[in-house]
Amino acid sequence: MSNYRPPVSDLAFVLEHVVGYPEIAEYPGYEHADLETVVGLLDEAGDFVVNAVAPTNRIGDTEGAKHQPDGSVVTPAPFRQAYKELVDAGWGSVPFPEEFGGGGFPWTVGLAIQEMLGSANMAFALCPLLTQGAIDALLHYGSDEQKQTYLPKMISGEWTGTMNLTEPQAGSDVGALTTRAVPNADGSFAITGQKIFITFGEHDLADQIVHLVLARTPGAPEGTKGISCFIVPKFLLNGDGSLGGRNGVKCLSIEHKLGIHGSPTCVMEYDGATGYLIGEENLGMRIMFVMMNSARLSVGTQGLALSERAYQDARDYALDRHQGLAIGATGKDSAIVEFPDVRRMLLTQKAYIAAMRRMMLFNAVHIDKSTHAPDAQTRTRAGEIVGLLTPICKSFGTDLGNELTSLALQVHGGMGFIEETGVAQYYRDVRITAIYEGTNGIQAADLVGRKLGVRDGASILEFLAQMREIDGELAAAGDDFDSIRSELTTQLDALQNATEWMLRTGRKDPNGILSGSSPYLRMWGLVVGGWLMARSALAAPAAGDNEVADSQLVLARFYAEQLLPQAAGLLGAATGGSEDLFALSPAQL
Repeated sequence: MSNYRPPVSDLAFVLEHVVGYPEIAEYPGYEHADLETVVGLLDEAGDFVVNAVAPTNRIGDTEGAKHQPDGSVVTPAPFRQAYKELVDAGWGSVPFPEEFGGGGFPWTVGLAIQEMLGSANMAFALCPLLTQGAIDALLHYGSDEQKQTYLPKMISGEWTGTMNLTEPQAGSDVGALTTRAVPNADGSFAITGQKIFITFGEHDLADQIVHLVLARTPGAPEGTKGISCFIVPKFLLNGDGSLGGRNGVKCLSIEHKLGIHGSPTCVMEYDGATGYLIGEENLGMRIMFVMMNSARLSVGTQGLALSERAYQDARDYALDRHQGLAIGATGKDSAIVEFPDVRRMLLTQKAYIAAMRRMMLFNAVHIDKSTHAPDAQTRTRAGEIVGLLTPICKSFGTDLGNELTSLALQVHGGMGFIEETGVAQYYRDVRITAIYEGTNGIQAADLVGRKLGVRDGASILEFLAQMREIDGELAAAGDDFDSIRSELTTQLDALQNATEWMLRTGRKDPNGILSGSSPYLRMWGLVVGGWLMARSALAAPAAGDNEVADSQLVLARFYAEQLLPQAAGLLGAATGGSEDLFALSPAQL
C-alpha cells in the first residue's frame, strides 16, 4: 500500500464549481458522463492507482528498465502486473470513442485520471500517455482501414504507441531530420534512420508497439514542409490482424537518466522497416502537432501530479517530525508543522497545486467545448482559448513541478536529500517535464509568435477582458475578498501592459518579444492561476461545506497576497527587449 491519497474531493469540487464541467455533460453524446457518474469513476480510478500503481513507484526507480543484448527491454518487475491490471480495468480507454472500444467520456475526465496515474508513478504513466498521443494522431488523420486495424487494441492498451520525432542532429529543429521513407511496390514505404529519446520505444508490457515515425520521402521539400508521418509496427500484421514477423526496427540502447528510471528512453534504429503513410505525403508536421498539443497539456499535468505527491509526503513529514519548540508551545518539542517557515512552504505548495489543477482542468473543459459544443461559434472560441492556454499550462505546470518538489525536499531538511526518504525521486523525475514535448522556451515562443497574433491580438485581449469580469463579484463578496480583488486587478493591469507592449513590438522587433517571452509566459500562468483561485473562493459556499469554503478562501487570499504579486515584478523582464541580452559577445558570456 502507498501513502498517496488521490485528491478526488478537490477534483470533484473543481469540475462542478470552477471550470464548468456540468455544461460539457449536457453535450450530445455525453449523456452518460454526468457529474455524479464521473465522480464515482474518479473514486474508482483513485482506488486503482493507490493499490495497483503507486506501490510500483519506488522499485521502478531503484530497479529501472534494462536493455538486453538482443535489443529487448525489461521493465521493472512490478510494472508488468500493474500494466495488465490497467488494461483489464480499461482505465486508458476512458476518453476515447466508443466505436473503437473507448469509454466515450470527455477529455476532461481522462485528464483527471492522468493526474492521479502520474502521481502514483510518473515513469509507468508515460506508457499510456505516449499511446494517447499516437491514438489522437490516428483519430485525426488515419484512414478508415488504419483506424480499424490499430485503434481498438491501442485504446484498450493491448498495444502501445510511440512518437518518433527526435534524431541526434534534429531535436527541437524537427525540420533537420533525415530519416528516409522509400516507396515499396505494394504502397508501403521502407523506413531507414535513427531516432533518439523515444519513450517506451521498446518494452515488455505489451505484445505490439505501434511507432508513429516522421520521415522524408524522395524529392520532398527541405525543412518542415517535407516531413511525412508513418505507422511502423514492431511486428507486421497477418491478413487476419494477428501478429506476424518482426519488422525492421530495433532498440539499440536506452538512456541513463536523472530520473524516470522505470521508463525506457530508447535509441531506435529503422533499417528498411515497413511503414504505412498516414494521410498524405508532407503532412507530418500537422500530424505531429496533433500529438504534441495533446501531450503538452498532459505534461503540464505531470508537473501538477508530482507536485501533489511530493506535497503529500512533505505534509506527512511535517506533522510527524518533532524538533525544537514553537513559539507559545509547551512540552519537550513541537512538530515542525508548527513553525512559520514550514507553514509557508506547505501553503505555497498547496496553493500552487490548487491553481495548477484548476488551470489544467479549465483547459481540458475547453478542449471538450472545441470538439463537442453544438454551436460552431462556441467551438471556435474554445479552440482559441485552448491554443492560448496550452503553452501556459505546459510551462507553468512543469516549472512549478520543479519548484514545488524542491520545496517538498526542503521541508524534509537533510532527510530530503537521502534517497530512502523518497522525496528526492519526485525532484529527479519531474525535471524532464520542462524539457520534453517542446522546452518551456519553445512554449514561450509559441505564445508570442503564434497565439498572441490570433485575430491581430483580439483573441488574447478578449481573454484578458473575460478575467476582468470577476471584479464585480469580488466587490460584492465582502471584506474578506478585498485583497484578492485588489491584487488581481493590479496584476491584470501588469499583464495587460505586457500584452499591449508585445502586440506593439512584435512586428518591428521579433527578437525583442522573444527575449521577454519566458517571463511573459510566467506572468500569464500566475495571473490565470490567481483568477481561477478567486473563482474557487467565490464558488465555494455553494458546495454546502463550511470547511471547504473557508479553505478555498484562505488559499485564494494566500495566493493573491503572497504568490500573485510576482507577476508585476516580471513586467520589466517581459518588456526589456533584446539589447542587453546581445550586448556581450558569445565569448563574453
